[in-house]
Amino acid sequence: MPSERSIAIDAQLVERYILELGAIGAHSGTGVWRTVYSPEWVTAAAQYETWAVEAGLEARRDAVGNVWAKLPGSESGKAIVSGSHIDTQKPGGRYDGALGALAALIALKALREQFGMPRRTLEAVALCEEEGSRFPTAGFWGSRAIVGRINPGDPNHIKGYDGETIAEAMRAVGLDPDRAAEACRDDIEAFVELHIEQGPVLEHAGVPVAIVDAITGIRHTEVKLTGEQNHAGAFPMDLRRDPMAGFAEITSGLIDHAHRLGRPAVTTIGRCTPYPNAPAVVPQSVTFTIDARHPDLEKRRALYATHEALIKEVAARRGLGVEMRTLFDHEPSLSAPELLRVLGEAAAEQNIRTLTMASGAGHDSQQMAEIAKVAMIFVRSKDGRSHTPEEFSSIEDIVLGVRLLAEGLYKLAYA
Repeated sequence: MPSERSIAIDAQLVERYILELGAIGAHSGTGVWRTVYSPEWVTAAAQYETWAVEAGLEARRDAVGNVWAKLPGSESGKAIVSGSHIDTQKPGGRYDGALGALAALIALKALREQFGMPRRTLEAVALCEEEGSRFPTAGFWGSRAIVGRINPGDPNHIKGYDGETIAEAMRAVGLDPDRAAEACRDDIEAFVELHIEQGPVLEHAGVPVAIVDAITGIRHTEVKLTGEQNHAGAFPMDLRRDPMAGFAEITSGLIDHAHRLGRPAVTTIGRCTPYPNAPAVVPQSVTFTIDARHPDLEKRRALYATHEALIKEVAARRGLGVEMRTLFDHEPSLSAPELLRVLGEAAAEQNIRTLTMASGAGHDSQQMAEIAKVAMIFVRSKDGRSHTPEEFSSIEDIVLGVRLLAEGLYKLAYA
């Protein structure tokens, strides 16, 4: 039933923070280009820290550059944390990641001003390098550091698109890569991440906010089909070992299979490189990537098994060599039932319409699930757009999302 208590969220402050943070690394009109450890990222991290201090919170940075804002509790125990990342795609938009970091800060500011000191310690965090947009194998760098998933040699081995190591980039902004392990924490009870949806489900449903009950499992696979290079005109079709023909059949089969399974299964062929890539040549080889996702553990395994069986069958029938290499494989992450219950009660009490759904994208919460209970809140994205300068969420929807977050944090830390 509706609650007499309502946490006030300043819509003007929300909009100001979004626009001012979005101006740091502004690109392509409404876009943002802010990669980790770049001058733009350094400025954004400093601005987040400044806002934290202005909100009366204790601010600090950890060994990899995550920015923490703390509202100490009156009782001992593990912290309740919210936040997201402030790095972007090249270019991305103003909302992906950044909105979650700002929402956490705004929620803690509102709670402190309206209710004073909590029982349980609350923290907001601006994480770094979730996207992997500067260092392709360093995705979730900030949250991986928090959960102890950065090995001693990683900073010197992880290279960016321009050839520099992440260790070199860290040193350039005053961080010591040899101390990355010091960012590890074991004192976080729960992590609640607010994020834009990055898809059209909420908009199609006409609902402003979602409570996320699972984050999809993601596997990236690189496949190389090898045949025989020949002349495109003089070599008969029935004698060819054409890897491009095999690629076309496999691609069609994989995508059709996801269509037949229906939501939330998805399969994407994102990159294809034929060799030698000439108009009058039957290729020698075709290398392509498969991005396959499903939030259900068993259905995900079945999806991958179907993919592998089809690839092997087509390759054998067409006389092609086949090599498959898993680039990364993230298990699905289920939200903690107690956090889902808290958020559901908060939404009902605050008369906030919500949808319960799975996330089709990966998030820092998947990493944080190693050490804490996790859940997510989605805010509706206009036209489902994200990873683009055109991404947009209305202030009205955002305020509802921040209110839900703040009410959930209140229940976890004050009640």
